[in-house]
Amino acid sequence: MNDRRYIEIHKALHRHTLVLGAERELVMFTVLFCFLAGLSSMSMVGSLIVFLVWVFALIGLRKMAKIDPLMSKVYLRHIKYQDFYSARSSRWRKSEGYKVK
Repeated sequence: MNDRRYIEIHKALHRHTLVLGAERELVMFTVLFCFLAGLSSMSMVGSLIVFLVWVFALIGLRKMAKIDPLMSKVYLRHIKYQDFYSARSSRWRKSEGYKVK
């Protein structure tokens, strides 16, 4: 009667989608940006600089993903919030649940 049932939850079912250790969308964007910048430079020096920029960007993105795997989405949601929420509603607000006298 006291036998407990243990269910194994695999990591792949609840782990965030990371590519090269960073957020998928940000890594793909930096790859695309650096590829286009390297293609437009058409020189070995420019390609080397773009490659180094990509490596350092990837290092930064990986550090960011270690702190929070969804940090870019959290930051974007943070930006959408208002700077100030007043303690009172406006006088033109219609009360829905009760009547104000």
